[in-house]
Amino acid sequence: MRFLHTGDWHIGKKLYGYDLLADQKDIIEQILTIAIEQQVDAIVIAGDLYDRSLPSVEACQLLNQSFIKMNLEKKMPLLVISGNHDSDVRLSTGMPWYEQTDFHLYTDLQQSFTPIEMGDTQFFLLPYFEPIAARLYFEEENLTLQEAIKKIITKMYDLFDADKKHVLVTHFFIDGSSRCDSETTVEVGGLNGIPYDLLQDFDYVALGHLHSKNALKKENALYSGSPLKFSLSEKNDQKGVWIVDSQTMQPEFHELQPKRDVRSLEASFEELTNPAFYQQLDRSCFWYFQLTDRSVITNMMAQLRSIYPNILGVERVNGRKKENQISKIKERKKTPYHMLTSFFEEITGDTLTKKQRDWLEEGLQQATDTEKRNQDAT
Repeated sequence: MRFLHTGDWHIGKKLYGYDLLADQKDIIEQILTIAIEQQVDAIVIAGDLYDRSLPSVEACQLLNQSFIKMNLEKKMPLLVISGNHDSDVRLSTGMPWYEQTDFHLYTDLQQSFTPIEMGDTQFFLLPYFEPIAARLYFEEENLTLQEAIKKIITKMYDLFDADKKHVLVTHFFIDGSSRCDSETTVEVGGLNGIPYDLLQDFDYVALGHLHSKNALKKENALYSGSPLKFSLSEKNDQKGVWIVDSQTMQPEFHELQPKRDVRSLEASFEELTNPAFYQQLDRSCFWYFQLTDRSVITNMMAQLRSIYPNILGVERVNGRKKENQISKIKERKKTPYHMLTSFFEEITGDTLTKKQRDWLEEGLQQATDTEKRNQDAT
């Protein structure tokens, strides 16, 4: 059994306001090309197909066209789960028909206990789920996510065929992983961190949720990373897919090349507007500039945008010690929990008590649940 592991397509996502649908169409075509060239038996997509639970018409059309080409035209089996950005109800529409063409789409916790067998491998597809779903399934009112995962994995182990390899496909944050700035933080007070120890008995764990392939470096568990760069913090991250062969379970990384890369550059305004300088650059890329100028520049952004149509932003260096822009972005993108606790500490000079932390976590969880219900209702 030979399969391709990808995930976090986030179709419909924008980069600093720029539409990425053409870039996403191109990169999905590259993924299919690699799958065909590597003669894989299936494509695994580990969640977050869409960027939002209510995707645009254009995003739906792109995903549908991609699945038609992969599954119906090229006869490529698909093993797919929903992620935290997807609406499991909307994504599951048409599911009974999909399985007739080896298109296995799991969006519900209960489905994860029906393994899919291909060749010498059992695939367990565990989509993203909220703790309430596990509490209802196991009929335990105060079940935490970590406790639920332990019960789920134990139940999966009971379904293992000793003569086959075992692959888990899931979409969660694994303890010890590192984040990128483009990832939406969905946990409240560390809610969705899963201990890696629970996953050690699988031959391979195909992870989605984090956008860098380097987010977790374990022998049997890897994030595919997003196929495109969705933030400035990923500018040096090589995007691609994993190819895994069940005979060795040694993943091989195959690179993807974006239509428009994300890059940064430190230079003066004079250099950036000099044809002899900028004609050597790929101006179709998404550029972030760090200007060395001290003087005021009239209509600076308009002039730069006329040369670099996909400019992400400009930072002034001004001869002072340069601040790390990525660190500033990370500070702004802290979880609501950390933002509120940091604010409290800055204002009062004291830390929250345990009771106050419990109140905060409960309130944030209620707000998160309400927002998700409102999105699904629309």
